[in-house]
Amino acid sequence: MTQATNAQDGRGFGDHLQLERLDGGIVLLRLNRPERLNALSDEMVADLDPLLASLAHDDTARVVVITGNGRGFCAGFDLSLAATAPRQDELGEAAAWTARQEAFAQLVTRMRALRQPVIAAVNGPANGAGLGLALAAEIRYAGASAAFNAAFVKVGMSSCDIGVSWLLPRCVGLSRSFEMMLTGRVVDAAEAERIGLVTATVPDDQLLPRALATAREIAANSSFAVWMTKRGGWANAEASSLQAAIELENRTQILTRTTGELQRAAQALVTRRRNKA
Repeated sequence: MTQATNAQDGRGFGDHLQLERLDGGIVLLRLNRPERLNALSDEMVADLDPLLASLAHDDTARVVVITGNGRGFCAGFDLSLAATAPRQDELGEAAAWTARQEAFAQLVTRMRALRQPVIAAVNGPANGAGLGLALAAEIRYAGASAAFNAAFVKVGMSSCDIGVSWLLPRCVGLSRSFEMMLTGRVVDAAEAERIGLVTATVPDDQLLPRALATAREIAANSSFAVWMTKRGGWANAEASSLQAAIELENRTQILTRTTGELQRAAQALVTRRRNKA
């Protein structure tokens, strides 16, 4: 594992998050409520939102790896808090629960809007909102102990939650997505790899090294090219046609050429060929 150059303990972002800056611009974000399998509380969500917002403007951060401390990635919404929502007496039930729902859902759009690619290293359960966080990452790796489910249907709520109904079909297809959301059944790590929910499943002790190795590969590329690849990839996931996607690709290529990276790479290739001649 890369040596940490500027380890932080989440100061400024609450006790339930840990942020570690590694060599090469890699940021390791750990959810830190291990006693609750990193289930999300309102306080934790309120801390995570500005942390993600700060990363969006951090030019030194190249790739974000998110994982959970302890035995779980994220067990979703902490059901011990389900009796009431923050400020419910003041705002009324509907308004308070709407504010809570929107705060949780905004985490997914925050992750998608980051310039940096996000890699989820899923250790143990990724349930409900935890599944949503994993799906919001561009790349997912699973440890052998990982398990995924759309949990809310099991407690009388809709599995269409924090982007899952949009993101999951794009990973596993519509039929498998409906089957997972309608049953709420648990998908283990081996099945998750087979159906395309994760890129790969590895032994638990190799999970973080695998995620960090991929992060280093990405960080070795031009930061602007990586940003435009992430942005273009998400935009074209919603493109109305092949032609619309190509139009965006064409303009993005002309824009990235202005960085001079292509010209430098071409000159380096010419120089290597001359040296070999």
